[in-house]
Amino acid sequence: MINKTNKPKLSILTIDFGMGGTERFISLLLPELVKDFEVTLVIFYNYIHFDIPKEVNLIILKPDTKKSKSYIFKLKNFTNLFIQYKRFIKKEGIDISFSLLPIPNIINSFVAIGNKKVRTVISERCYPSLMYKGSRLQMFLAKVFFPLLYNRTNVLFSNSEYINKDLKENFGVKIPTKVIYNPITTNENEKIDSETIKGSKTLNIINAGTIYSAKNQKLILEAMGLSPSGEFKLTILGNGELKEDLITLSEQLNISNHLILEGKVSNVKEYLLNSDCFVLSSNTEGFPNVLLEALSVGLPSISTNCLSGPQEMLNDNEAVTIESGDFYKAKYGILVNVDDKEGLNKAMLYLKNNPEERQRYSQLGFERAKTYGLPKIYEQVKSLLNN
Repeated sequence: MINKTNKPKLSILTIDFGMGGTERFISLLLPELVKDFEVTLVIFYNYIHFDIPKEVNLIILKPDTKKSKSYIFKLKNFTNLFIQYKRFIKKEGIDISFSLLPIPNIINSFVAIGNKKVRTVISERCYPSLMYKGSRLQMFLAKVFFPLLYNRTNVLFSNSEYINKDLKENFGVKIPTKVIYNPITTNENEKIDSETIKGSKTLNIINAGTIYSAKNQKLILEAMGLSPSGEFKLTILGNGELKEDLITLSEQLNISNHLILEGKVSNVKEYLLNSDCFVLSSNTEGFPNVLLEALSVGLPSISTNCLSGPQEMLNDNEAVTIESGDFYKAKYGILVNVDDKEGLNKAMLYLKNNPEERQRYSQLGFERAKTYGLPKIYEQVKSLLNN
């Protein structure tokens, strides 16, 4: 690979390029990065959802291997992935190695140990104390390897102040840390016209994300079940291991006719534009991209006040106290306590019965999304990579 531009050689290491928030973050940055760097995207596995600019070199370390959650699989793969990546760094004369997510970050940490000439930048995208809470082994490994290896790199950034605080206080991270939020693009011609928001018999709610325990979509169904049938209709974009559980729960609550499971879709924005309200029901987040996407089209939003992201996004990170069974009218949306079906039900009814509040939050949310504009976020990333 010949550097024809004399730009710094940047390698971006991650697991794959599928539909997740980390991958979307990279996809938004790539068209900007190629203007200032000679960019190579290095992924473990051949899962590609987002477009890759033609100026970006793509390397797939395990093109014929399928992902697995097995620890044995991950351990077997780790050594081979590290050796391949280390050889690539040396062969191509990479100047900056930028990784995202724990396993790529650990590989990048070994690069830092073996090659001091390479600037190593790592990025965490989730709140580790909650992410690993359900697995003693994962928590043990994080407690051992994060301080041992992460501290060998040059700098770490995440998308939340709370993630950085957790890494410092509970995982022994001592290197410089920064917060760089996820970017979004906004378009005045691709948003809900708040003036058209009117009262309606049924509030059309939308949620998007993998259907598993951390996203807690069942909370929305439980909240719907507290009101007479027909008050709400829920559309969920995404698939996951708990899909059948949601179907069963909707039948038990007699609201199956008001649940639509669309699966994975490519036109998320179109669904958002045709909804009345977005609900983020998560128990934990890193930085909820989909909540930002909802704000970016002026869709009034309700979110659990989980760690981390919603309070930062919807209330300028100003702390709030929410009574059990109630909700809080934040600056740019509504916050409810985690796993509080009564509070969520009240919040949904509040927006349903007060279209003028939906109009207000539509306007405020769109303006809030502008503060996460891509040009501003890219300059922060560029500065960090260049030191």
